[in-house]
Amino acid sequence: MTSISNDFSTEWREACQLYPLYTALARECVIDLPSCPDLDAGIEAPPAESVEAARQWLLEVDQKIQVHQLRQFLQTTTLASDESLGVLLKHYLHKRKRGDSDRDKIDFLLVQYFSHCAPSRLEDTDVQYVAQVLEPLLGNIDSSVPDWLKSLDDVIEQANACQTLNELFTSRLLEQGRKLKTSAGEKYFQPAAMVAFTRFSFLMRRVFFRLMHQDLNAILDGLRELELRGITTLDCRKAQFSAEEPVSRLRMICQSWKVMFHAEYSSGQPLCILVDLRTAIEAALSGHGQVNAENAKSATGAAQARSMAASAGFAINKADEAEFGLPSTPQEWNPDTSQ
Repeated sequence: MTSISNDFSTEWREACQLYPLYTALARECVIDLPSCPDLDAGIEAPPAESVEAARQWLLEVDQKIQVHQLRQFLQTTTLASDESLGVLLKHYLHKRKRGDSDRDKIDFLLVQYFSHCAPSRLEDTDVQYVAQVLEPLLGNIDSSVPDWLKSLDDVIEQANACQTLNELFTSRLLEQGRKLKTSAGEKYFQPAAMVAFTRFSFLMRRVFFRLMHQDLNAILDGLRELELRGITTLDCRKAQFSAEEPVSRLRMICQSWKVMFHAEYSSGQPLCILVDLRTAIEAALSGHGQVNAENAKSATGAAQARSMAASAGFAINKADEAEFGLPSTPQEWNPDTSQ
């Protein structure tokens, strides 16, 4: 057995960097991974056969990890540094065969990497700046947006005009962006296209985060108004609470959510609950005669929200419940133990 070449040395070094990420993710998401003894041992100068075994191990693990699991893990682990995100991105970008799952993972990782590297209070996100940040991964890029992606700016402009999460979801704007990504095929992996999509997703995150906080503030204001009117309970079954949910308890829960939502937007949130809870409160404020009609409207809006958000990669369905950052039964929420 001979020593590995320089190219193999680079590949082995990157595999060793990815190994603790993947094993930690597997533990958290309870994924049964095959063993890779040489990676586990951290051999410094392995034979070529070990590099090939590591390559096959990574490919097998990639097939087991779903994009929502990768998203959830990287938003909560301390292992997600600029360097580790860059290594993970290079791994996916250099794969010879890339399917839809690989594209979705790359799409998330590009935005996550850019978010890590960009200033926290970045005001203007032009294409040239995004290209500059992504240059270590994608190389020197022509920052002009391809003609077939010009419509992304129109979507962003319309999203910025939305006033609530429900309005954003029912506008189908998220679906438009998702359709462009899925219909792009191999064109998605063109550097200029990845830059444009990264900028689009980052700005949509910003809109999303703003609307999420606005909805929470509106809910808290509404709950205070209901308490001033002497209303002590509220029918919130459409929002996964009880038929007589104490207003004081709803306020306590929402205050806990507000603290939790200071985290990175893409950590995944109970979006349909926010949409339905705000609708229920507004219905109660406007008078009991409109509650039934408003609840019906809320149910429709929440269903559309789930459909639109899921199609855009925002986890709010049952399969991705672990991404919500909330227990599956809101009635058992304990704000004293929330982070």
